[in-house]
Amino acid sequence: MPHEVHAVVAAKQGAPVELQTILVPDPGPGEVLVAVQACGVCHTDLHYRDGAINDEFPFLLGHEAAGVIEGVGPGVTDLAPGDFVVLAWRAPCGSCRSCRRGRPWYCFDSRNAAQSMTLLDGTPLSPALGIGAFAEKTLVAAGQAVKVDPHARPEAAGLIGCGVMAGYGAAVHTGAVGSGDTVAVIGCGGVGNAAIAGASVAGARRIIAVDIDDRKLDGATRFGATHTVNSRGTDPVEAVRGLTGGHGADVVIDAVGRPETYTQGFYMRDLAGTLVQVGVPAPDMRIELPLIDLFSRGGALKSSWYGDCLPSRDFPVLIDRYLSGRLDLDGFVTETIALDEVESAFDKMRDGTVLRSVVVL
Repeated sequence: MPHEVHAVVAAKQGAPVELQTILVPDPGPGEVLVAVQACGVCHTDLHYRDGAINDEFPFLLGHEAAGVIEGVGPGVTDLAPGDFVVLAWRAPCGSCRSCRRGRPWYCFDSRNAAQSMTLLDGTPLSPALGIGAFAEKTLVAAGQAVKVDPHARPEAAGLIGCGVMAGYGAAVHTGAVGSGDTVAVIGCGGVGNAAIAGASVAGARRIIAVDIDDRKLDGATRFGATHTVNSRGTDPVEAVRGLTGGHGADVVIDAVGRPETYTQGFYMRDLAGTLVQVGVPAPDMRIELPLIDLFSRGGALKSSWYGDCLPSRDFPVLIDRYLSGRLDLDGFVTETIALDEVESAFDKMRDGTVLRSVVVL
């Protein structure tokens, strides 16, 4: 029997989102029904709304979520009604060539629910990142629901489902930041601050936050930045070199994803240092670098997909660190809002006045 629930739908490209009643099926084989408790408003949702990802409208937005299992489908044995879960937009299949090579974070056949959630007239909805959690209930593949400690606040816990995990993992997994390393992070929004937090947890000696907004730089110190650089009026490459004995950082994380920030990051790192791109670029962006510099500077240029995380392994760890006071997830929550306030949250996101607006149901 389908469930009628309220949800945030992007009906047309660029149009304001709408609060509509949708139909969510009971879970089928390998699926779970989740009663959503909280969901962060992420830039990716805005990209969906604006048609920057694909044109499969209408979209059911929301993906950075935590909630409680309400029902499980046939074959689901590791989850039960009442379990507190964080939703992941990647659920490794375990059998593709990447999973077989022991790299499930690159899974090429990530699982999603087989059934569609729909409008009342039967029109199928495209759930953002296979989740669709700006809704009172959502349907996902069982592998997308990761059981975590229920003592965590839902509005904080849900953030590890996307932005926090992406930034944290970019530092800890992709960048392999180690004890005593120097790290520079370009862009101090939610993902950049999560990278700063990850570098701090990993034992970095010096963490340099780079941004054009003094407010964001001030906030970055809360998550572990030891130094800040406002690149609006200062050459950030020279500034980072000046803070690292003239050498550059061991690891640079570009949490913006623009040609100019990538170029800055490339030259901001020490010889044989690592540059990690986690900020998502627009499809038409291009980068040009002298080939001799690519050769002579050595090191590694990496892209970080979802922080190279394995949700079933990493989500419970991050929640444990949050509950023990070692990871300030609460610091990412700028405000809590109702389901019908998502469009206004997009405006605040564009203005840069929030780290995260979080819908609480």
